[in-house]
Amino acid sequence: MAGSVNPWLLGLLALTALRLAAAALLPLAPDEAYYWVWGRDLQPGYLDHPPMVALWTAAGTALLGDNALGIRLLGPVGLALATLAVAGAGDALFPERRPGRWAALLLNAMPLTNAGAVLMTPDTPLFVFWCLSLWAVARLHASGNGRWWLAVGAFAGCALLSKYTAALLGAGLLLWLLAEPSARRWWRDGRLYLGGAIAALAFLPVVAWNAAHGWASFVKQGGRAGAGTEFGPRFVLELVGGQFALASPVLLILCAAGTGLAVAAWARRDGGAGLLAALVLPAALVFLWQATGSRVQGNWPAVLYPAACIAAAAFAAPRLQSVGAWIGGGMTLAILLQAGFSPIALPRSADPTLARLAGWPGLARDVEVARAAAGVGFVAAEEYGLAAELALHLPPGVPVVAISGRWDLFTLPEPPVGRTGLMLRSLRRGEGAPLWPGATPMGEVVRSRDGTEAERYRLFRVETPPGREPAALLPRPR
Repeated sequence: MAGSVNPWLLGLLALTALRLAAAALLPLAPDEAYYWVWGRDLQPGYLDHPPMVALWTAAGTALLGDNALGIRLLGPVGLALATLAVAGAGDALFPERRPGRWAALLLNAMPLTNAGAVLMTPDTPLFVFWCLSLWAVARLHASGNGRWWLAVGAFAGCALLSKYTAALLGAGLLLWLLAEPSARRWWRDGRLYLGGAIAALAFLPVVAWNAAHGWASFVKQGGRAGAGTEFGPRFVLELVGGQFALASPVLLILCAAGTGLAVAAWARRDGGAGLLAALVLPAALVFLWQATGSRVQGNWPAVLYPAACIAAAAFAAPRLQSVGAWIGGGMTLAILLQAGFSPIALPRSADPTLARLAGWPGLARDVEVARAAAGVGFVAAEEYGLAAELALHLPPGVPVVAISGRWDLFTLPEPPVGRTGLMLRSLRRGEGAPLWPGATPMGEVVRSRDGTEAERYRLFRVETPPGREPAALLPRPR
């Protein structure tokens, strides 16, 4: 009967349907195209991240094909599951207040969360499995049943397979186990260690891949850890300002205030509030510390918000929560409309959607015209995202070659030596020499949206040289 249908679940289904529609309609960003290549060359690890995003793109494209919706399919579906997990965790931790649905609403109103639901990056599965881990440990705390440690370990292991940032989840749980009196008993329970073993076992293939490839991914991502050398307030202000835009101003303030109130409640022996504080504070401090000397990308702190939104919903005034949800939802809608329909002609510097999403099919058409006019056999690019976009959008049968050292870590075929092709190079990369010698300039092409320039590229006539920079033939849509 219609009266028995849960309106909250209907709202979540409607939101998921809207996100699926946005996933189908919005152009793919270069990183998404790059992760599509990963899904066509499945491995236990990659230079940039662990393999979960490759598994998600491979699963989605196996179901719906090599298109935007196929690549992004599991994002909206996963965020719906994460929403249920956050709602369940909030109600489990505070059964008298039952703030779970409000916490889920606040989380889903954030532009950052909606971007993660639509765009497929490693942060998307990380966010989903982080929320599921939070739900499992909330159930553990509420029930006192140690078997939940097995679920915590399984979800945390999947988070580690998504992105190395998941180590901060372990740091938060460790802090809670050490500082929360009611949680210390778990140190005497073997199921805690079994859960940890499950997480470690899930991550073991990534370790094995790194061991076989000179620890390439650990070295690359480990080099980003730490505060860097440019000490000063610049990157801290950039980080905080970015979160005001990505989380929305009111919701960011509510999350910060809610976390502070959770710390105060923890001091009064509220173990549930302590869990939320422990899952926010270590990661937040790490990001702030790193920002004292190097840039922290705006999407990295997304993992702070599931626990922070529960804290905000549990401790902040309902009226402020409502205002924050409306403002965040309005900002999200404006961003999606600009990305999909560009009602306002903004320059690249003021419109990230223009810079990352716009004009790829048109660029591919112009490149194909230039290739055919030059009478050459392939198209190449040194930027991995640009090469992946061309592989997705160029006509069938046109080989696409990606050039750079990172492709040595893939199992993709190498291009034949001595063939002539057309190479693109963004003018934003400067005027340095191309990686392949003997490149001859052949003009320029522009990527644009409705006449507004997004990026300009120089064309070169090139020949695949023997024994030079590593290169790979990219897969093409099936």
